[in-house]
Formats: sequence, C-alpha cells, structure tokens
Amino acid sequence: MGNENGTWIMYGVEWDDPECLHTVKDAIAYINEVGFLPLFKNDIPGFSLEERTVPEYWWCGDPKVDPWEWREEIARSGELAYGKFFDKKAGFISKKWLPYFANYRREGYDFDALWDDEKASRRQKKIMDLFEEEDEIYSNEIKARAGFGKGGEKGFEGTLTSLQMKTYLCVKDFRQRRNKKGEFYGWPIAIYTKPETIWGYEHVTSRYSESPEASGEAIRQHIKDVYPIAKGITWK
Repeated sequence: MGNENGTWIMYGVEWDDPECLHTVKDAIAYINEVGFLPLFKNDIPGFSLEERTVPEYWWCGDPKVDPWEWREEIARSGELAYGKFFDKKAGFISKKWLPYFANYRREGYDFDALWDDEKASRRQKKIMDLFEEEDEIYSNEIKARAGFGKGGEKGFEGTLTSLQMKTYLCVKDFRQRRNKKGEFYGWPIAIYTKPETIWGYEHVTSRYSESPEASGEAIRQHIKDVYPIAKGITWK
C-alpha cells in the first residue's frame, strides 16, 4: 500500500492472474509454503499478501474475498502467527518458521530472563505481567490494566509493537466487545496472547539450542531462496 500525492494506492493482481490468491485457504497455504509474509507491500517486490490479491476487494466486507477480513480468520485459525513482525508492520509467520524468528528476535531470552538482565523496559514488563495471569486479553484491556492512557504511561502502541517484533506477543483473534448485558457491540478488536499459549513452549523455543545469529541467517537465506531479488533484509 502506497501513498501517491495524498491518495492511498493498493497494489495487486487481477483475479485471473496465476499468482492471485482467491480465498483465505489459498492465503494460508501460500504463507505456509513461503514461511512468512508481510501483509502490505514493502521493499521486496511481490513479497506481501497485498500484491497477491485483488486490490478492489480490500475492505469490501465480504470475508470470502476481502484480505482484510482474512487476517482475522488467519489469526484465529491457529495455523499462523499474526502480528507486527516486519519493520513494525503487520504480517504472518508459519508455525514452522516461528521458532527461528523467536530465537533471532529474542536473542535466546525468555521475557523473564530479558527483564532480569535489564534488557526489557518497565512498560514492556507491565504488559507481559498481565499474561502471567491470563492467556488472552483484549488490546483495550491491556492498555487500561497496564496503566497506559490518560494520566498514566505513554507509548502504548509502540510498546505493544516492540513485544510483537520480539515475538513475545501475537494476535490470537479479533472479537467484538460485550456490554454489561453480555451483548456484542462495535468493531472487532485485537486479542493478544503469547505464541507459547497457541503452540506450546517447547515448539516456540525449539531453536534456542542454536545461536540467534544462526537463526537470523536461516531466515535471510530462506527469503533469498524464495525471493532472489531480496537484499539486505533483516527485520531485526
């Protein structure tokens, strides 16, 4: 997605293009094939969900063809990790490749160890402490309960994004909130969880036995194999 003279432009393909992804199942299969994929256009030509879908269908509201709706279904499917993983922007990582990203981005640290070594911020700690008690939390509840907002901590979005970039958190689902009567209302909002809650600690940390540099090199080599045009991409 680009901005040209103040107008947002979506890039993509025609419906009958061989590279077009027509359904959410097509998207999941493709992401599993390539291993990881940003949601929107980036520095690597063709390496995004945006560029493999029909531009006119974005935000049309039809979950059969709208990639914006697909991201919700993908998040709740448990087949892929969804979150802000690429240059602080949204994208997907397959279950197979998540351990590589976790080891590389975390540099072999579980969050508690990161905090103990004074490598995590107090704001990050206040958010992660919430997930010691609960497996999943609405984004608005995280903000309120971790003390962000009016008269409290600043930089909520940046802190939440940093925890996703380090793979300590991901989006598990999108759901509407409930009022006091138990009725749903408003737009669906993101629900966050730890990847370990979905796929288990053993799987997520299964590359901890190798160096973070080795995991990072595996990621770089894989993307060059899949997209030879890619150069200098690290998404650290």
